[in-house]
Amino acid sequence: PVLDTEDAWVSVEGPVSIVELALEQKRIHYPLVEHQFVLCTILYAIMRLSLKGVKPLSLFDSKGKNAFFKDLTSIQLLPSGDMDPDVLSIRQQFLLKVVSAAVQTLCSSQKDKEVSEEEYFPFEKGKNWPTLAADLAQYLQISEDLVRRHYVCELYSYGMDHLGEE
Repeated sequence: PVLDTEDAWVSVEGPVSIVELALEQKRIHYPLVEHQFVLCTILYAIMRLSLKGVKPLSLFDSKGKNAFFKDLTSIQLLPSGDMDPDVLSIRQQFLLKVVSAAVQTLCSSQKDKEVSEEEYFPFEKGKNWPTLAADLAQYLQISEDLVRRHYVCELYSYGMDHLGEE
């Protein structure tokens, strides 16, 4: 972009303006940032839902693992559309664990009539873990319908038929 400046400001001496510093920065590679976001979401789900035995880096292939340790401005080879079936299976199991743990947490908090969902997750008002898992399924190349069907089955198995029907 072209920055027009007045003549009075041209002769001013001092530190470089923040606008000029921002324009000198390298552009980030957005797919790499998105890849990092997926990892952060996975780590947060593992922590928040207390999932045991999940190895977050096992959800990524070798290209995906290598991309985590690169500069965000570098253009990296990210995982392509062809994925190893074993990695896809691990991803699917992980997403189903997230949904199961979210429904179990919801049911246990509703059994305690005194504790609402907002009080159980105080900093996550409006956070819907099953929906987040379905959104994450797109990035992880897993069928969203599979995740949603598992969510409905979990709701029915915990006796929350009114939510399952919705």
